[in-house]
Amino acid sequence: MARREDEHVQLPVPNGWFAVEFSRELREGDVKPVHYCGEELVLFRTRSGQAKVLDAFCSHLGAHLGHGGRVMGETLRCPFHAWQYDGTTGNCTHIPYCERVPPNAKVRAWEVQEKNGFIWIWYHSEGKPPEWDFPEQPIFADPEWSEARAFEKVLEAHIQDTHENNNDPVHFLYVHGAPEGSSSSISYTPDSTHYRISTTNEFEYPMGTFEMTLVRDSWGLGLNFMSMEGIPGAGLAMMAATTPIDDNSVHSRWLLTATTNMVDLAGEEFMKRITEGIEQDLEIWKHKVHRANPVFCEGDSYLGDYRKWARQFYTHPVADVPKPEGK
Repeated sequence: MARREDEHVQLPVPNGWFAVEFSRELREGDVKPVHYCGEELVLFRTRSGQAKVLDAFCSHLGAHLGHGGRVMGETLRCPFHAWQYDGTTGNCTHIPYCERVPPNAKVRAWEVQEKNGFIWIWYHSEGKPPEWDFPEQPIFADPEWSEARAFEKVLEAHIQDTHENNNDPVHFLYVHGAPEGSSSSISYTPDSTHYRISTTNEFEYPMGTFEMTLVRDSWGLGLNFMSMEGIPGAGLAMMAATTPIDDNSVHSRWLLTATTNMVDLAGEEFMKRITEGIEQDLEIWKHKVHRANPVFCEGDSYLGDYRKWARQFYTHPVADVPKPEGK
């Protein structure tokens, strides 16, 4: 018998840095309700230009700060009774009809950083502070690179399954039609929260065929940076940010760019291939189950290593589940 409830192992939301918006989509004074990591949140940009994230519900009578809330300097004002919450601490700093602010008038303020074209929050299931970080990618501010093109999509999948594709070279052959004979290598950094996969192959572009190396860097389960190397003085790159909405869906965002001398020659084709590739994965993610104890063959070494690596991002990793007799 094959019943989804018997075959599927539900993974929780992992810990890590996750994007909640493209930076360019949040202007000064903007207020947005967002739902990520199973949490109701409010995202806003203060008058000094800082992106902030707070828990959504006012400590007073529970109004949602993201629906009708207003930026006041460095605070967010509740739409119900105008209580103002500091974007950095979450403390209520002003009540217009009361001189004394109750000491427990506060909401949770999230750790936020803004870089590489995204606004990121740190999520930890036990509320612990950030345990690792990821680097700036200077190309997004480099005039020699094109303005990044944005693409986003909500997917029915768990974030570990979408990220696992990076470590599944065989699926690139059968799902995406990648050429055979690719040469790949993988390396992990000492702190193990980052790894790099490099794959070399021939790629066809309008101006010719080149031996190119596809470099994929990953930090945690929600952040990937991919670059194409092989043409001197030219390059293609993509930043991918995937954020859990809940246990069964994610919001994925991509920024795609190319050096200005490549954007007309190969940049458009590169961007088209990326977006088409995502569409090819959708049906598989949507209908698959997650096996905590899959049957691997000798050619699945990257996948086996990935599963071990991914466990560190869960407060309580899902234990390997023995396969029931007769299944």
